[in-house]
Amino acid sequence: MYRILEKEVLSEVNKLLVVDAPEVARKAEAGQFVIVRVDEKGERIPLTIADLDRDQGTITIVFQEVGKSTMQLGTLQQGDDLAGFVGPLGHATEIENYGVVLCVGGGVGIAPIYPIARALKEAGNTVLGIIGARTRDLLFWENKMGSVCDELVVCTDDGTYGRMALVTQPMQEILSSRDDVERVWAIGPAIMMKFCARTTEPFSTPTIVSLNSIMVDGTGMCGACRVTVGGQTKFVCVDGPEFDGHQVDWDLLMARQRIYLDEEKRAKEHWHQEHSCRAVEG
Repeated sequence: MYRILEKEVLSEVNKLLVVDAPEVARKAEAGQFVIVRVDEKGERIPLTIADLDRDQGTITIVFQEVGKSTMQLGTLQQGDDLAGFVGPLGHATEIENYGVVLCVGGGVGIAPIYPIARALKEAGNTVLGIIGARTRDLLFWENKMGSVCDELVVCTDDGTYGRMALVTQPMQEILSSRDDVERVWAIGPAIMMKFCARTTEPFSTPTIVSLNSIMVDGTGMCGACRVTVGGQTKFVCVDGPEFDGHQVDWDLLMARQRIYLDEEKRAKEHWHQEHSCRAVEG
């Protein structure tokens, strides 16, 4: 069992858990992920590591409640135990002193971009940052990102905070105004990462994305997380999760993400009914 040491509600749908997992924390690096199970019968939920503390032996995960399993995960409280917490999985981010780098986080993608930006800063890079969300209520970690970025732009789609813009707009402006950005990392919803890659492509700026394909075992055996990158089949769990954004077949990735929408909807509705009945009985 893996105990939840802290819980923070970042927004109505975004939750943060600090988990006691010393063996995972001992080896984890920025860019890697863990697979979480709420209980013995629970779905395996892949979540990119948002923070880690080797001394305390903890891993921080941030997730958005979008389906049955993440909503169930969101009901857990400090002191509760997780049935499974496997990791670190996947390849770590390639951290070097590139010079000037740009880190872009959209929505819940702000969480995994933070440790990458921090590691890049610690390696001596000048880190430019952009974070964005649909609305102010969904933004989080502005101060944490600001602490590891030399410059930080904050956007909201509806203009309720920061600039009223998609993250691609300040990306375009930065790349147009300076020619020293050596590499870009962009993490967020697939559609956001697709257009981030399209934004950087005319500038020939290497762009790294972290893919969130459907995943089951997380060890390369089931093949559920397969994606096409550069015309070749790759598995996100063992070949990624980071890939060259200019080489990803985004349309195929997003089509595969929609495969189980009906099943996900039914599972969510069933869980809601079951959860409501338990609340009434309690």
